[in-house]
Amino acid sequence: MYDFEGAHGEGAGGGPSRALTLLEPARWSVEYGASRLLELLPAERGLGEDRPVLVLPGFSAHDALTGRLRAHLRRRGWHVHGWGLGANHGLTEAIVSGLPARFTELSERHGQPISVVGWSFGGLLARWLAHEHPEAVRQVVCLGSPWRAEGERTRATALFERSRVKHGIVENAREIVDRLRGPVPVPLSAVWSRSDGVVPWRGCVVDESDHPPAENVEVVSSHVGLVANPVVLRVVTDRLSADPARWRPYAASVPGACAAKVGTPTPAGAR
Repeated sequence: MYDFEGAHGEGAGGGPSRALTLLEPARWSVEYGASRLLELLPAERGLGEDRPVLVLPGFSAHDALTGRLRAHLRRRGWHVHGWGLGANHGLTEAIVSGLPARFTELSERHGQPISVVGWSFGGLLARWLAHEHPEAVRQVVCLGSPWRAEGERTRATALFERSRVKHGIVENAREIVDRLRGPVPVPLSAVWSRSDGVVPWRGCVVDESDHPPAENVEVVSSHVGLVANPVVLRVVTDRLSADPARWRPYAASVPGACAAKVGTPTPAGAR
């Protein structure tokens, strides 16, 4: 996330340990390989009932890096879309104007609410879309998305600041971040890992709620692996299968994932 508060501001934090960060590539290779093996098993087709899903990549990532997740969902019956905006350079003019336009185009094409899955910074953009178009967003699933001020300083913060210089940032970027940090008006599932090597997991935790639903699901995963880890793929499939009108909280159905109850102090009304 951008360092809006400054290196010593209230939102500053140290991020995950350096050891976890260094282990990210090796862990991802194992997680990705395991997910490919999972696809050799018979899939439970038709779960998605052709409902639309928009998948948003993390910072500096692009649609190719969410391909494993999208293929997994597509094989199980969802009508899955990448965001089609190239690399995610943050709150640039191209993204702040292009993402709502892409969402509107898909909403008009499908004629029904769209589920939005966001990985890392993509999850913050998913929260923003839900605030901007609450009637058109079915639900939001965030994968390792540090939306809290406590999560503002991560292992990727230096990349954000370099991108700000190279690609620019919209004038109202801080207002967008403040807005997306407000209570999300649609069902929300926050999936995160204590062993995340890029973002501090406490910055990803949401305050649980019933109206509308907001829940935490803890998984064992690297940060990069959140879009390929077989455990996470099973969790995302389960959450997208839930009916917002008859919401059921996540119940652990796979080793390595569990509904998490975490007490984290937050500003009143945030989740």
